[in-house]
Amino acid sequence: MTQPKHGVKNLLWIGGAASLISLAVACGGTNTSPTALGSLEELGASDSSTVTLYFDGDAQTFEINDLAVAVALFLNPDATIAEIQQTAQDIFDVTLTDADITGAGPNPLANFDLNGDGTPGTIEDLGVAIAALMNASDVAAAEAMCLDILGQSCNIAPGTLIPGPAATPFPPGLGLPLQSDPDVALSSSAPVFTVQVLHAADQEAGVDAIEFAPRFSAVLNGLRAQFNNTITVASGDLWIPGPFYNATGGVADININSALGFQAAALGNHEFDLGTNPLSGLIGRATFPYLSANLDFSPNSDLSGLVVDDGQPADTIPGQLAKSTTITVGGETFGVVGLTTPLLPNIASPGNVIVEPSNPSDLAALAAIAQQQVDSFTAQGINKIILLAHLQQIQNEITLAGLLQDVDIIVAGGSDTLLANPSNRILTQFGKSPSGLYPLLFNSATNEPVALVNTDREYRYVGRLIASFDEDGILARINPLSGAYAADEQGVAESGGSPIPEVVEAVASVQEVIAEKDGGDSIFGSTTVFLQGERQNVRTRETNLGNLTADANLFTARQTDSTVAVSIKNGGGIRASIGAVEPGPDGNLIPPVGNAFGKQDGDISALDIENSLRFNNTLTLLTVSREGLKAILEHGVANIGGGQTIQVGGVSFSFDPAGTAIAFNGDGSIATPGTRIRNVALIDADGNPIEAIVQNGVVVPGADIRLVTLNFLAAPSSQNPGLGGDRYPFPVFASDVVQLEEEGEGLSQVGGEQKALADFLAANSPFTQPDPVNPADRNRIQDISQRADTVLTGL
Repeated sequence: MTQPKHGVKNLLWIGGAASLISLAVACGGTNTSPTALGSLEELGASDSSTVTLYFDGDAQTFEINDLAVAVALFLNPDATIAEIQQTAQDIFDVTLTDADITGAGPNPLANFDLNGDGTPGTIEDLGVAIAALMNASDVAAAEAMCLDILGQSCNIAPGTLIPGPAATPFPPGLGLPLQSDPDVALSSSAPVFTVQVLHAADQEAGVDAIEFAPRFSAVLNGLRAQFNNTITVASGDLWIPGPFYNATGGVADININSALGFQAAALGNHEFDLGTNPLSGLIGRATFPYLSANLDFSPNSDLSGLVVDDGQPADTIPGQLAKSTTITVGGETFGVVGLTTPLLPNIASPGNVIVEPSNPSDLAALAAIAQQQVDSFTAQGINKIILLAHLQQIQNEITLAGLLQDVDIIVAGGSDTLLANPSNRILTQFGKSPSGLYPLLFNSATNEPVALVNTDREYRYVGRLIASFDEDGILARINPLSGAYAADEQGVAESGGSPIPEVVEAVASVQEVIAEKDGGDSIFGSTTVFLQGERQNVRTRETNLGNLTADANLFTARQTDSTVAVSIKNGGGIRASIGAVEPGPDGNLIPPVGNAFGKQDGDISALDIENSLRFNNTLTLLTVSREGLKAILEHGVANIGGGQTIQVGGVSFSFDPAGTAIAFNGDGSIATPGTRIRNVALIDADGNPIEAIVQNGVVVPGADIRLVTLNFLAAPSSQNPGLGGDRYPFPVFASDVVQLEEEGEGLSQVGGEQKALADFLAANSPFTQPDPVNPADRNRIQDISQRADTVLTGL
């Protein structure tokens, strides 16, 4: 007979004709299944005559005609064209022409293991295909249809994806804050290659990493084993100063990330927190290259010797620096480009490393820098590009997606933004919900799809993107199994992976060193409440830990200068909460719990303090005019959600987020006047207003204000001398500047904020102020879009 369409004869003989009980009977037996026959006839007569099946990222569109031919040949491998036509009519109620049946080409089912048993092209796979065509949405529904249609189980493995006609590459946004472009479209051409990208950002190990890093490695291992073509990358901030880092000088951090198998990483900002000398030593230990297209290391003697030519294979340049690299998997080469936030001079210590563009807001210039590397890849015929972008706020990566061309995947970093799908399990103990679906999809500058992914920090989730490309390197499919995979015990069990021994070993070396800081002589005070230090809170609103640490700095400053009235710090300097999550489904936030080292319930240890205030910034006293104080407060609420978001002591203020955000030039001059600050008052120890500083947006004349802040915020940056850290304008407004003494280190460092908190707790424990979750309870920082303005009430 004529070669059947798609060559299904050989494929469908694998399972044996006897397996297709119901269909065989329907074609001539005596026990026809009315349900099966009726359902298939209705399907054939419906308007929905195709289904796109997705498995392991590959997509194939099947017509009912294809499945009708497949079934007919399964029943009788030697069927003539006329017999195939008759079977298709009997079972599917479709009429096939000779042309529908004849023709060359591989059967699209041949490479599909749709039931997850490890063997493609079986009768069970055909049953899953038919069930999907009939809108089965899960394993149970598909199995029921298999029993009804095949007369047997399809033996579908638990958790197997059964997407049918209702499946879409990306579901609606579910009302989440971050949304994909509404008109983005994946390529309609057939996929020819699929890759699994496993990723992380902002590992920033703190105390929680002792538990999470080994579990993260197990989940990563499990997911990696499920897919042959896998790339593993990170987008910066692989460590951060603090007790975890300090235990080994960062060696454990770099060893963990090397053991995890990262093939390339972008340089983040925290890599530069302690300067370029320690960074050089750690990069040299890495088994992967670090990437950044917008940093020029040539003036820096610590790092310039690590720079190699761009675009080389990643496995040939471990422990070195480049703008870009390549990773080849499954015979396909991916170009990988790195970007670092242009804010680097204002938020870290890069020394004389040149950061481009000089204007950190000029994302078009940043895109042009990245585009040069992308173009060098496309000129070589490399048409699949990944950008590792550590830009601090995910909106920057979103903007970049629309400015670039030929970039397919952007792995964001620095914002700790959690993207996840409804099927992903969220770690509720951190109080964070997804900000958008995984992945976000955007149109590039040339209207081609770009997938943007990100996950939360500190080894909490493994990001998994399974993406298929057409022959031109355009994204054609995002597998619904993509998402954020929680690195908890359940996540480990579900992944089937086991912890990487080198990760477990590195974590153990850290744990031994820091355990002694969590009890015995290392207790400095106590609290009756959970102290809120999670990023999404300290960078968006007043918190009780923000108040506590600001008051502690004020307490210490007044030991030197009793005239200090105000304390100002940035939310980005608070890195973790102090407390615990109560076991059980409710996950209540409770004070710290006791341990075997002598710590009692409620005690605050050296480890708690060091983990929360990891940078241990020193304190600076200075004087500003009232106009200067207003401008500084304006900056503190100009970018809610960013690291500059303010926490205060000794002062209360109200702001209107609908007002104009202040903006500064690099020399500290005001580029855009701010109108958000409405009322400001100095307050006493009980929070009562004692003097008005600003009323209805207008500065009240009076004496200058003495205040304490962090040296990080007060010291001029290397490239913008008019601005300090987080672009605070202290350098241009400050006078009579005094640096507190800096003898000692860690909690013993005089003038450091860790010792300030320890001293304050020793004199003022227990701390009892609940976290002001309700906006009406936030009296120091009053958002008048959420509550009444009472700043000046009583004056």
